[in-house]
Parts: sequence; structure tokens; C-alpha cells
Amino acid sequence: MAAAMQPSQLLIIDLLRHGVRRHPQQEIVSRRIEGDIHRYTYADCYARTSQLAHTLAKLNIQPGDRVATLAWNTYRHLELYYAVSGIGAVLHTVNPRLLAEQIAWIMADADAQWLFVDACFAELAAEVVAQLPKLKGIVVLADTKNQPAFSDVKQPLYAYEQLLLEQATDYTWPALHEDTAALLCYTSGTTGHPKGVLSSHRAMVLHAQATASAELLDLRANTVLMPMVAMYHAGAWGAPYAAPLAGSKLVLPGSGMSGADMHELITQEHVTVGLGVPTIWLTLHNYLHEKAAAVPSLERVCVGGAASPLGLVKTFDESYDVYWQPIWGMTETGPLACSAPPEPSLMALPKEQRYRIQTTAGRACFGVEMEIVNADGVAQPHDGETSGELRVRGPWIASSYFQRDDPDTFADGWLATGDIAVIDAHGYMKVVDRKKDVIKSGGEWISSLDIENICSQHPAVNESCVIGVKHPKWDERPLLLVVANKGKKLDKAMLYDFLQGKIAKWWMPDDILIVDDLPHTGTGKLVKNELRKQYANYLIEAQDANEE
Repeated sequence: MAAAMQPSQLLIIDLLRHGVRRHPQQEIVSRRIEGDIHRYTYADCYARTSQLAHTLAKLNIQPGDRVATLAWNTYRHLELYYAVSGIGAVLHTVNPRLLAEQIAWIMADADAQWLFVDACFAELAAEVVAQLPKLKGIVVLADTKNQPAFSDVKQPLYAYEQLLLEQATDYTWPALHEDTAALLCYTSGTTGHPKGVLSSHRAMVLHAQATASAELLDLRANTVLMPMVAMYHAGAWGAPYAAPLAGSKLVLPGSGMSGADMHELITQEHVTVGLGVPTIWLTLHNYLHEKAAAVPSLERVCVGGAASPLGLVKTFDESYDVYWQPIWGMTETGPLACSAPPEPSLMALPKEQRYRIQTTAGRACFGVEMEIVNADGVAQPHDGETSGELRVRGPWIASSYFQRDDPDTFADGWLATGDIAVIDAHGYMKVVDRKKDVIKSGGEWISSLDIENICSQHPAVNESCVIGVKHPKWDERPLLLVVANKGKKLDKAMLYDFLQGKIAKWWMPDDILIVDDLPHTGTGKLVKNELRKQYANYLIEAQDANEE
């Protein structure tokens, strides 16, 4: 029997229109690439988004066209989020921290027709477009005064602000179907070529509703939200869509990713909730510690993209009275799927017990199902001890990669995440390791994340990484690499003493190296495959040297 409901569609532009209807004077604050602070309202944003839609039409950008961006978190990028998808085209956000060759490969794979680029990436963009002869045009996100010169670029070149001049501030948005493609984002690609995830209007609207809910980010009209996760990465974890839905003030940091830049915006704009990977909040902590500074307005940092170190969970609570809120997801999951917000039952627990839950990925929100399976694909119990590969499904989770078949990743209606995880009886999921990062020693598994988590609690440790390297007898053994806190003394003997009794003896790293820094992807993840290549034969060579 058919229901008798109106056939309205879930469309991304309606998130912004809702924000304008209910909260027209709410602010969007941006650190501009030009260096100053820009602020305007949701009503202003909508008017300029309408002007941009008229501009896209004048440039003959058609429904389904991929419109690429190389841009930081600013109000202009936000306008592109709504106008591009609003006219039926596809916003294709690209990571500007990649090499020109990698960016060109991604844009060619996506068949991008246009590129909108921040002025600070002019040199990079010139290298990219030289490899993309089919690109129809380039728009620099600046006015004519701040538009840089592009050398040897054959495509038409425009200044964003000049294009918007004299365009109407209202627009009749097309009646798209909610399953129309809206956003194309590529995985971080730590191994092999990245893969595209193509999201629909429906998926992004449902994800925005979940993101704003108490089960994920718990956004409200009095929330001041600062996404430090860049807007090229998986829809900035839904912040540009969820903030207008909730009526939250949105603070966009531009290219200001330093501790000083973060501290300035947090204190000046009274930020209450931040989004970012652990390395971002480590950067903030290092600055606050060095300058003896504080962030009194900050209530929560919502942290994903990598495991939450127990040491930082404690530090943010004890030093700054900030709740470290774990969130979990992937580009393929929209991206947010799990979180552990500060619910009363959790906050009532003894601190040490609560801290441990804060190092999990949290619990799945409404709409997301999770299971763990063994090597034969058999579902495993949710007892907090039995591990297996994590599988997820839901209305904003990818069913395939863009223009690619991958039956191993997408099977039986589930997404195989590549994470090895446990789920307890209360639904808390903890990633034990990535399938590709787990260390296989003598036929047994060692969790690199568990060792890193314990190591993070040493007061002299700033960051740590455990990798499996070749061993002549045990196949693989753990090697621990550590970055020391500034001005702190640290050596391997101190770390071995600290780890003693906290991990199984056979988990103890075969060696510990104190290093100046560790490599990260553009989204802040440790690049363990590079380290595995660099140190693959480290233990074997060390043993040979000792024998000589």
C-alpha cells in the first residue's frame, strides 16, 4: 500500500535556506587568504550563493559537471559547497597538500571541467592545469586586486569576486531528485591511487541531520563551531552542512593551522566546539603549554581521522577542562558514523574508566549499523574482546567507488572498512588496528595502536608510531618511533621502563628510535607505509651489524 505523503526531496541547498529562515543574522567568520578576518551572516551567505549560482550558469557549467576546488576553509569555499550542488553540478574537493602530479591524476580521474582555486595555490594550480588540457577554465577565489598571475596557462582565467558583481541575489533552484550526485571526494590514498566517493543530496542531508544530533556533534544555535578539518576532506566532516541546519555560528580558519592562529580564533570568537584530527589538537596543546595560555570558551574537541591517544584525552581534561570527544568515520562513510559525546551516564563514571571509553570510536548513531567478522566473513560477538574486520552500512555510506569495481570492499550490502575492531556489549566500538597495520609476530597479532596509546601517556612523549618490520625468526616485530616534547629529555631506556608491565612482554618493541618528526598525510594521518619501507630491514641489518 502506498503512503499519502508529499514527494518532497532532500536537497543540500535547503540546509542553507533553513539556516536563513531561522537564523538569518547568525555569523560565519573566516580568516581570509588575504590575511584579515571576514564576517557575514547566513542571509549574506545565501545572497552571495545565489549570485554564484547565476555565475556558474553564465560559465555554462551543466548538471553533472565536476567543479574542482583547491581551497582552504573560507566563506567563498562555503558558497561553492551550496551553489555547485544547488544547480545540479558536482563539487569535487581536492587536497592541495598533495603533489601536482597527484592532484592532476585525481582531477583527470574525476573528469573535472572547472577549477576554483585560492590565490595562495596559484603556483600549484599552474602545474596541475598544465597536465589537464580538457579543463574549461580557472576561477581564482579573490578579487582582481588580489588575483595572482598565472604563467603559461591556456585556459580562461577569472577573478571570483568580479564574476559575482551585478548578479542577482536570488535564484530559482532546480527541482533536483535527492539521489542526484552532489559531492565527490577522494580517499587519502596512503597506499595506491586514491578512490573517489560520490555522495548524493539525500546522503548529505541525512548525514547533516545525524551530525547535528546529540548522538554525534550535538550542535545548537548557541554552538560556535570551528572545523579545523579542511573542507577538501570528506565534506569537512559535515560541518558546512550541519551548522546552518542547527543555526550554529561557523568559524572557518582559512590557512591558519598553527597553534597561535587557532588560539586567536578560539578566544576572539568564543569557539565552543572544534573539529580536527589528533595532530591538530596536539599542535594547539603544544602552543598553549609553551605560552601558558588558556582556551576558556572551548568545551569540546571532536576528534577523528586517527586513534585518540589516552595521554591527550587526559591532558585536555586535566589542563584545559575540555572534553575530548572521539568520532569515527571514513571518506566512504559520509564520513561520520560513531561518537562518544559527554552523555550523563558517561560523565558519571570514574575518570580513568571514562578516559578509556574516550579512546574508543564511540557508538554508532541512528542509521548506521556495524558488525565485526572473522576471516571467513562470520559475524563475531560484541563482547569487547573478540576482534574482527569492521563492516558498516547505512543511508550515507558508499555502495561503490566512483567508476571502479571493488567487490572485496563492497559485498552483501556492507562496506568492509579495513579496520580490525572490537565492539562491547554497550555498543562502543574500538579500532584495534588497521588491517594493513596490524603486526603479525610468530603467528600472533600485535596492536600498534595499543602500544602507541600507552606510549602517549609518557610526559616527555609528543607523538609516537609503531610499525612492523622484518625479523629473521618471528616474521615481524614492532619498532617504536617517538618524537619528544620540546625541551624534554627522552631516551629508549626511559620508554622501556615506562612500558614495562603495561603491555605483554612479547609485545615489547624490539627497538625504540627517538626521531625529530613523523610523516603525515594532508589529513593528519600517520603515513605508516612510508615508515615501513624506510625501516623494513632495520632489525635484520642491526642483527647483522652486531654479529660482525
